[in-house]
Amino acid sequence: MPKIVVLDGHTMNPGDLSWEKMEALGELSVYTHTPPTLVGERAKDAEIILTNKVVLDQSKIRKLPNLKCISVMATGFNVVDVGAAREHGVVVCNVRRYATDSVAQHVFALLLGFWSKISLHNKSVTERDWQKSPYWSYNLSPTTELAGKIIGIYGLGQIGRKVAQIALAFGMEVLSHHKHPLRDKMHGVAFTTFEEMLQRSDVITLHAPLTVENEGIINRTSLSKMKPTAILINTGRGGLIVEQDLKDALEDGRIAGAGLDVLSEEPPKDGNILIGVPNCIITPHNAWATKESRARLLEESVLNVEAFLAGRPRNEIGK
Repeated sequence: MPKIVVLDGHTMNPGDLSWEKMEALGELSVYTHTPPTLVGERAKDAEIILTNKVVLDQSKIRKLPNLKCISVMATGFNVVDVGAAREHGVVVCNVRRYATDSVAQHVFALLLGFWSKISLHNKSVTERDWQKSPYWSYNLSPTTELAGKIIGIYGLGQIGRKVAQIALAFGMEVLSHHKHPLRDKMHGVAFTTFEEMLQRSDVITLHAPLTVENEGIINRTSLSKMKPTAILINTGRGGLIVEQDLKDALEDGRIAGAGLDVLSEEPPKDGNILIGVPNCIITPHNAWATKESRARLLEESVLNVEAFLAGRPRNEIGK
């Protein structure tokens, strides 16, 4: 049976899912996490490796003579040197569109965290403020309806389109700045320039892949064009934002808030300048990680391995 090694299985499956289907495909070894120094030892006999964030660069791939397939347990495959894999005859595949619903849901969880003030009022009730109040209802801070507000979506791919659908259901007006407006036109969505989207939107949410061209696209200049009442949401990539510029804008009141699921360094081992900044909600890159989403990811990973073993690779990078 082929030897299959999962280098970092904990994030996808912390114990609430079953590896049974993967076990049926070969001799399976699952590691919760693998530091770089142990990759060679743990994967030395592997024919198939599954990785999420463990890097497989040229130096590691060339030391794995039995390796035939790398299945990335994610959509992004930058952790693998695809060129080096190709040189060594190793197939690289990934998993696509498994987290669309989860990430879109998280966008609105962050937004509602600001505008519905659920946490603030729950804390107040827990501290017995309601019991002491002479009023049957009270607000510690104004809450805000989504209906009628304008949301600007940067990047209208699968997740961006799902966010647009939800926003329209809430009664929001939807703007988007997107590379392919004619190809990807969508009922209810108006395509604009990046500058117009910044200026008009009550919410900006980022859903474009990180590239050389858009790295740091949210910076001092772009933040200055946003409404002082606007909220910035980022569930894409931390590198889309110049974090010092965002910190300054939040502290100076130039925008009202930011909801982030991604940072420039993950995990932020040495801290991050945005952690603890007022009006900045940060979650640990877990927008994708609902149980349903992780189950889809595991199922698709099984199908990738199964297809490779059958001689019909699926989701192959570069094909």
